[in-house]
Amino acid sequence: MPEWLVLTLAMLAACAVVVIITLVRHRRAAEDEDPSETPDVIEYMTMWIGVVYAIVLGLAIAGVWEGRSAAQDNVRAEAVALHEVSERVRVYPAEIRDLIRDDVNAYVGHVVTTEWRTMADRDRVTDEGTELLDRLRRDVTDYEPRDDFEAQAYQPLVDQVAAADQARSARAESTGATMPGVVWFGLVAGAVITIGMIFALQIRRTRRELILAGLFSALIAFLLFLIWDFDAPYSRGLAATADPFLRLFPEVRS
Repeated sequence: MPEWLVLTLAMLAACAVVVIITLVRHRRAAEDEDPSETPDVIEYMTMWIGVVYAIVLGLAIAGVWEGRSAAQDNVRAEAVALHEVSERVRVYPAEIRDLIRDDVNAYVGHVVTTEWRTMADRDRVTDEGTELLDRLRRDVTDYEPRDDFEAQAYQPLVDQVAAADQARSARAESTGATMPGVVWFGLVAGAVITIGMIFALQIRRTRRELILAGLFSALIAFLLFLIWDFDAPYSRGLAATADPFLRLFPEVRS
């Protein structure tokens, strides 16, 4: 099911729940009940519950957005490190240079096709990608420089391979959902309590109040969906992309 459809259904469901419960309460309310006589303490508590929950939502959104940005930075760092390996190796003999560049291209091609789908579907990296990176590391480190010029390029090449490996490890650690289950429990429970306080204030007097209550519930549903969408950096709507690899290695498109 498309994510935009999930979002639409969630917002409509939130509005429908508020409208249905409000109408049911309105029909069952006593004829002499005055909705304007809501105790001040309830209004005060409702205000602070809304403020606290808004802060929690803001922190959750900031956290998952930071995780998504960090995931994209990991991809960029990995692509740049591999590009540096491919460029710096030009000082090596032709057979070694071509071997290392073939290793880089094979690894990048695997990442942007097979491994990226695996991260989206199974929340993990592939063993084949690990093997391809290990082969690149062996070909870089096993070569013995023949002169000082090659020796000066050797250590930077090893460092760039290590940087690519570190970025890959960070990418592997951020493939799945980052929000703990207890946090989701708090977010959902907070949404229920916050919306429930609407009924404590007896929102059923005018159509305008009913519309505002429905819009408020839809907004909370949208923010929760936004957190869920950002929670898995590589597998949902606004996910990190493989564009850094494709920009630095345009040949892998073919």
